[in-house]
Amino acid sequence: MPETVIPVAAIDATLATFSSLDESGDKGAMNAMARRLGKEQPALLRYAAEIRAKHGDAFGEAAVFYATLVWAMFDQAYSKRLTRLTAENLAEAEKIVTEECGAVEGFADKPVHERFSPGLAERQPHLVAKLRELLEEDVRENAISAEGAAIIMPPTQVIAESFDAALAGKRVGHPLGPYVREEPKVGRNDPCSCGSGKKYKRCHGAQSA
Repeated sequence: MPETVIPVAAIDATLATFSSLDESGDKGAMNAMARRLGKEQPALLRYAAEIRAKHGDAFGEAAVFYATLVWAMFDQAYSKRLTRLTAENLAEAEKIVTEECGAVEGFADKPVHERFSPGLAERQPHLVAKLRELLEEDVRENAISAEGAAIIMPPTQVIAESFDAALAGKRVGHPLGPYVREEPKVGRNDPCSCGSGKKYKRCHGAQSA
């Protein structure tokens, strides 16, 4: 098995952690995870949050959740090897996922949980298998609509492809040292960059406080 393939054990451990946090309602641990994600992977968070701006809060929250889940799986398996994703990596990953999905005959007619890039499924078989399982369960149990699932899964796959490429050295990211801002610092009363419409101090500023 290639060194970049997330093993089943890491995926199971990640889901066990998420389930434990959900059952315990440990907001402190949840906020700590959100702060870490915001500091280590700002481009990932911005990319997932674009769904909120385009499709509303409910779909935006689902997109951020699945993005966080993918990050946590990679982090569980390869924490010291992960790099900070870049906007360039994500843009290239989007092209790859779009092209690979578009090459599948009858792709749009498949059940939503089967609409995965065949290339990504080959590169990350265990991750894709688990995402298929979770997505099918969420739609079946009405946790999310099929329409919503179809909206959030493309960016989820793009993020997975970006991490896979970074690990393989195909599209490198930035080392996870102190984050150097590419944009001016957001003021506490400015709109949050995630697209929620809230002031920064009431959104991601509150999480990082």
